[in-house]
Amino acid sequence: MTPRPVEFAPSTGAGMTPDKRSEIPETTAAAVRTCTRCRLHRTRYRAVPGEGPIDAPVFLIGEAPGRDEDTSGRPFVGAAGKVLDKVLQVAGLPRPQLYITNVVKCRPPENRAPKADEIASCRPYLLAQLEAVQPKVIVSFGATALRGLLGPSARFKEARGKGIEFGRVPLLPTYHPAAVLYNRRIEGEIRNDLRAAARLVSAETSGIRRGRGRKRNRSHRVSAGSRGPSRAAKRSARPSR
Repeated sequence: MTPRPVEFAPSTGAGMTPDKRSEIPETTAAAVRTCTRCRLHRTRYRAVPGEGPIDAPVFLIGEAPGRDEDTSGRPFVGAAGKVLDKVLQVAGLPRPQLYITNVVKCRPPENRAPKADEIASCRPYLLAQLEAVQPKVIVSFGATALRGLLGPSARFKEARGKGIEFGRVPLLPTYHPAAVLYNRRIEGEIRNDLRAAARLVSAETSGIRRGRGRKRNRSHRVSAGSRGPSRAAKRSARPSR
């Protein structure tokens, strides 16, 4: 049974009890592991639903599982995962406190880019996870993850470094950690973007403590030092993971 497509409204949670929220990731993961909605189920070893606590303040979204993820059933455990662990630590975002998943839950053959119909087939799972976690900040890794959220017309180079939102939640597009394997200079770009995510979480938490509730400042412009991608980053080839 696959989860019903939902409209994402993470800032309200109206009518959803904590118990109900906690059930969604579990039922979604079970559906993902037995999913046959697209062709990718034919070649996967293990589906990779994602992982993280139900109250994670930051929701990380990658492209698709790679070979190591397909073997283990966990997201970001290969070479790109090691890069991610490093930049998360430097940015002050403990991985066990974050929710991590991909727009596509099964590994595409030969690590090719996910196709549009495959992304569409997995989208209800992603929306269900977002609705359950209700994060304070979303971080998307790479162009495919961004398009998986905003649609095929989303342009990564234009979106990265800008203050944009998904639903009513700040969305920070950054490079995929796998890009660092080809261009080490991108590591600094990702690190700065994750630090911006950490600052947003801190500001949100401070606002709640001061009694402002969950009201957001719509005028913020999220950036890594208000600079766009470096020339080296722009020249970097798009990695498949």
